[in-house]
Amino acid sequence: MFSKKHSKLEVVIGAETVIKGEISSKGTVRIDGRLEGDITADCVIIGDSGSIVGDVAAKTFIAGGKLHGNVRSSESVEILPRGEINGDIMTARLSVAEGAMFEGHSMMQKNHNLEYKPVEVIQ
Repeated sequence: MFSKKHSKLEVVIGAETVIKGEISSKGTVRIDGRLEGDITADCVIIGDSGSIVGDVAAKTFIAGGKLHGNVRSSESVEILPRGEINGDIMTARLSVAEGAMFEGHSMMQKNHNLEYKPVEVIQ
């Protein structure tokens, strides 16, 4: 799952963890717990037990769990067989596996006007 296409894993939210707030990362973020807030990252992965209530902005988004919010992805969105998205999707490529659930609108554009905008990290 982590090739040259996906950046290194920066953040993991465990299955028994609940985060309330926003997350911004220049790497890959995996959610196995619950996030209540928006997320911006190169790649966002929701594991089977994970859920997000908020919007996602990423180059690549993979939903194995649940998302209640909108997705803005500059490269691709993949909804795995146990994945659920309740919200609108804007992306260049969309893949919905058999058994996945998607309720919302999708807009697909091949140009790069969908660039996600990571929040600058203050150090």
